[in-house]
Amino acid sequence: MANELPTQQKALSLNLDPTIYGTIAEIGAGQEVARWFYRVGGAAGTVAKTMSAYDMAVSDAVYGKAGRYVSRERLLAMLDHEYGLLVARLDAARGADTTFFAFADTVAARNYAGTNECHGWIGLRFQTEPRGAPSQVLLHVNLRDPANLLQQEALGILGVNLLHGVYYERATPTALLAALFSGLSLERIELDAVELSGPAFPDLDPRRVAVKAVRDGYANAIVLPTEGPIVPPTEALRKRPILLERGLFRTVKPVYGAMLAAARTRFQQEFPGAEHEPLSMFEISLQPARREETPSDDEIIRRADELLKLGAPVAITRYTRSYRLTEHLRRYTAEPLRFVMGLPAVLELLEASYYDGMVGGALEAMGKLLAENVKLYVYPVDASRLPDLLRRSRLDPTELSYPAWGDVTADNIKVAPPTGHLYDYLLDSGWIVPLSREPAG
Repeated sequence: MANELPTQQKALSLNLDPTIYGTIAEIGAGQEVARWFYRVGGAAGTVAKTMSAYDMAVSDAVYGKAGRYVSRERLLAMLDHEYGLLVARLDAARGADTTFFAFADTVAARNYAGTNECHGWIGLRFQTEPRGAPSQVLLHVNLRDPANLLQQEALGILGVNLLHGVYYERATPTALLAALFSGLSLERIELDAVELSGPAFPDLDPRRVAVKAVRDGYANAIVLPTEGPIVPPTEALRKRPILLERGLFRTVKPVYGAMLAAARTRFQQEFPGAEHEPLSMFEISLQPARREETPSDDEIIRRADELLKLGAPVAITRYTRSYRLTEHLRRYTAEPLRFVMGLPAVLELLEASYYDGMVGGALEAMGKLLAENVKLYVYPVDASRLPDLLRRSRLDPTELSYPAWGDVTADNIKVAPPTGHLYDYLLDSGWIVPLSREPAG
């Protein structure tokens, strides 16, 4: 945006505002946010205290023991401690004309060997009026820069943007999200969990914020849980087998839940002694293959709400092609990944026209989609419904042959060459796995 303020000007404007005063506590990447306020001058006008605690024993002594140091729980402990201490010490002296804040982050930036997950939790608890009840912003981010120094730089910019945004640019959640990413991009910082709460954000729908974050390019994917706050994929998906059902879900029907149930049954047959139960989930893309079918935010929320009633979380993503989901999910788990699909959807995946612009077409896409320990679980369709489903797709019905009645399954449909050769190979090699219908009741 042409009118974006540079980071140093944002930090200086905060330093020169006598009504804003608080603590900055940072664990992990460095004192990247506090550094901006000292660098531009006048930090005494904004910073009551800065805090670093890189030794775990020191961190535990200040904030209490933690199961995981880069976690929402650790971030909340930091905010509770620092905000409470700040108000207790300074309210009597300046609480009548000051809005207090506590900024905290706990971050794992790139290690020397480059082998760790680079991510962090960032939080801000702040007053919007002197002695008012505090509001709060919690963010989980992935640091996407290839070098530690670049990750530290991005983190510092994000922290300044957050502080400046909540005081000067929070008219709407959309405006605040845009402010957060000023001077940044999805290639540098990826957002995958957002919590806004308190009097600064009245009547807020967290699902709408999540959809907007994906829609506007601040997140690749956000997972809406069946209950509780939104959690980042690194916590929801970490080391879990995954059963993922993609779709537009224009009308949410019981069959979608039945597909996941059939997939769970098949997974248990495939892995009878699996250490972890698979995570079943739905996925809706905001960038579907047919651009004319791009749903509005209201429509996405309606569909997600209906899917959540089926008992599985819903991922909202910006991925058009399924192989991009394989790449995304493999960042969090090496366990079995099974795409749960209806038969027409699988057949459409093999259509060359689906991959316009890809040099390798369907072959390249299928190679990326069916990476190590990835398969397609394919749910049958009644023969009487298949012609109507085919009319909605890119498929040519004359290239298919199947039974005239009963279930059409992945192993009783025939596809004409040359696409049929690829289909038969995937089926015979076990990458396409036929599912059976779950018994009624």
